[in-house]
Amino acid sequence: MPNNTEYYKVLGIDKDASEAEIKKAYRKESLRHHPDKNPAEKRAAAEIKFKKIGEAYEVLSDPNKREVYDQLGEEGLKGGGGGGGGGGGFGGFPGGGGGHYHASDPNDLFNAFFGGGGGGMEDMFGGGGGRSRSSRMGGGMPGMGGMGGMGGMGGMGGMPGGFGGGGGGGGGQDPPPPGEITKPLALTLEELYKGGTKRLKITRHTATGRQEEKILEVAYKAGWKKGTKIKFAGAGNEDEYGQSQTVTFVVEDKPHSRFERVDDDLHTKLNITLSQALLGPDGGGEITKEVEQLDGRRIQVTAPSGIVQPGAETRIPGEGMPISKASSVKRKGDLVVKWNVIFPTSITPVQKKELRKVLN
Repeated sequence: MPNNTEYYKVLGIDKDASEAEIKKAYRKESLRHHPDKNPAEKRAAAEIKFKKIGEAYEVLSDPNKREVYDQLGEEGLKGGGGGGGGGGGFGGFPGGGGGHYHASDPNDLFNAFFGGGGGGMEDMFGGGGGRSRSSRMGGGMPGMGGMGGMGGMGGMGGMPGGFGGGGGGGGGQDPPPPGEITKPLALTLEELYKGGTKRLKITRHTATGRQEEKILEVAYKAGWKKGTKIKFAGAGNEDEYGQSQTVTFVVEDKPHSRFERVDDDLHTKLNITLSQALLGPDGGGEITKEVEQLDGRRIQVTAPSGIVQPGAETRIPGEGMPISKASSVKRKGDLVVKWNVIFPTSITPVQKKELRKVLN
């Protein structure tokens, strides 16, 4: 059986891919694996991959070559077996059998696809160094004339000035930045008090139109505030150039039943009766109540001495939210308790009379 699927796998497309999908896949893969965009230690492997990507695009973008490849595979396409007659050059594959196809220089293919201007790949990648292989591309480019069916690329052999001679065309340009996706990360005060990790599933769209599900582990520190951002570069959707967006999670505080966060402090309310506010607890002494902290500890809180005014506060240092800034002198904010005086809903005429005697 002929191997007639590898080219499709190289570009990451299905066998029924359209011309537009083939072009989009080549754009993505060629930019990603171009040797000049890879570090030195990976360049040799990138060159092999880049060459295969160019070969796959050159064949699949030409209806005649694609038809032969689908029937006979790579070996039949290159004249290594299968079919009869094929000696008339690879452009049309006369006789309906295999041909004598030879892959073009992948750099020539790349420059033609991205504009073919004088700057070549140096313009494409924003560099001026001597690494670029565009220096090999002469004016006449012998042997390129037979590429008649290169879908969307025109007659490459007849382009004025060749690809490296500085003829017409604006040259390739760096693609625009891929952008950013922002998502909320809603956390409870308990979670922000301790810190931890969340596993979040996102769905991303690839340049070839597929959808992928991805699990991101989002680590958050104790004390992080609303608006703190956690970025995952390259985790988002792919654009037409094969670049992946950055996914940014923005911390939000979930409402809490007992506490309100104010900067690094925790605010809460405790209720006392009007009698307690005026007279203190039955039997004398100070008014003391408990507050359950976010980590489950129970903290004793004492009301101000004397008459407790509505809205009076008791501040307990070091029992607020953790402070995440390493430069901060304080490790935690404060716990602020506001005393809420509950007035009676009704009193009798006799009680009113007695109160006037006391309060006047």
